[in-house]
Amino acid sequence: MPIGETDGVGMVVIVRHGQASFGADDYDVLSETGWAQGRLLGARLAEQDVVPTAVVRGGMRRHRETLEAMRETSGLAWPEEQIDVDWNEFDHLGILAAFPETPQGPMDRREFQRVFELATDRWAAGEVDGAPETFEGFVARTRGALARVVDLAGPGRTVLVVTSGGPIGVCAATLVDPAGADLAQTARLWQRFNTVVANSGYSRVVVGSTGPRLLTFNEHAHLDAVHLTYR
Repeated sequence: MPIGETDGVGMVVIVRHGQASFGADDYDVLSETGWAQGRLLGARLAEQDVVPTAVVRGGMRRHRETLEAMRETSGLAWPEEQIDVDWNEFDHLGILAAFPETPQGPMDRREFQRVFELATDRWAAGEVDGAPETFEGFVARTRGALARVVDLAGPGRTVLVVTSGGPIGVCAATLVDPAGADLAQTARLWQRFNTVVANSGYSRVVVGSTGPRLLTFNEHAHLDAVHLTYR
């Protein structure tokens, strides 16, 4: 099924933002690679004749800039975006600050990724005291945001969402385990999804009479080796 082909059902296309500025004073600014990733995705959507009936983004600068980059190359008239801060990423810096095993001083990308995965794993298990948000609260707000865009995706409609890797992981975990009653199981699935989402990768959710279903996860064929990043 092409990206925007709805054929009587609804579609939600959930995009991870382009690469942010690791190690910069303001992490929330897209890097040059991040801008390029957004433009490549916009061109990809144009090739597939994707014309969203609604556009929703989180409230972070990297979400806004990614959408701006996508609009540059889409060549299509998209509706004005709606901002829903429940699509914002969890506060990874706050979690790292609260995690007692975080090293003091700067870390390179490899060390940062190691500590990040360890800290978020403990956070998802409820073992990081003083984190700015609980994992349970993060899951609840993301599921609420997902439910709202699913409501927008009626038959023949396509909703484009620009967000971050963490919320995308929650969406994927929720859609493959719809009951979602076991928070520990959600955490295990989330950690698997969260660590592999590519910058400007997108996932498609089809919305039919039986509710939302995950159609694809983390598509990134629009990226060549130079532009493929995960952090």
